[in-house]
Amino acid sequence: MSAKRDENRRPRQAPDDEGGSIPIDPELEAALREAVAAVEDPAAARRPGGEGAPDAEPAAEGGEAVVVREQLADAQDRLLRLQAEFENFRKRALRERQEALQYGSQNLFKDLLSVVDNLERAIGHARESGGGDLPSFLQGVELVERELLGILEKNHVSEIDALGKAFDPSLHEAMAQVESGDVPPNTVIDVLQKGFQLRDRLVRPSRVIVTKAGAPGRNGGGDSAG
Repeated sequence: MSAKRDENRRPRQAPDDEGGSIPIDPELEAALREAVAAVEDPAAARRPGGEGAPDAEPAAEGGEAVVVREQLADAQDRLLRLQAEFENFRKRALRERQEALQYGSQNLFKDLLSVVDNLERAIGHARESGGGDLPSFLQGVELVERELLGILEKNHVSEIDALGKAFDPSLHEAMAQVESGDVPPNTVIDVLQKGFQLRDRLVRPSRVIVTKAGAPGRNGGGDSAG
């Protein structure tokens, strides 16, 4: 009996290997079993306090990766929302531009309707009188003209003051040139058609007659000596 107990306490021996035997330590065998179990069940190796638990540094790197993924997802979400807002703004701006092109002159035309009404009244009154009340007709037309100019001024359209001014090709269109000894050359002496500006933009140039320098010997100083 004692011989068998001594035999159980002895380390087990590996099978013969080329004429020799190597004893297997029980602690080593237990460590090998734990290693095999860790490979088969990785979750067991990550349990707190267990052998084979990951180091602190890999865990920290994993946390940083999670933060980076969250930041990336947040940035993508904000980008999508920004793209949607920009697309809505683009559509709204396009719609407002189309409406401005189609209906931007609505207020101007609304003001002009009263001018049309007054002009129709003046014409109707002249027809009823058989053309005999010419002064009243002229007075009505003058009222319509003043009203029309007031509407233009309200909409920032102003008449170009050209008469007596120096010729300006950016505002005036010269229809003819005449010699004049009383007015300096390139001076507007007559306006054939009024010009208008919308704020600082030219709508229509003034069609004018401009003076030019006289021919030699015709400077107003009398005949040349013979």
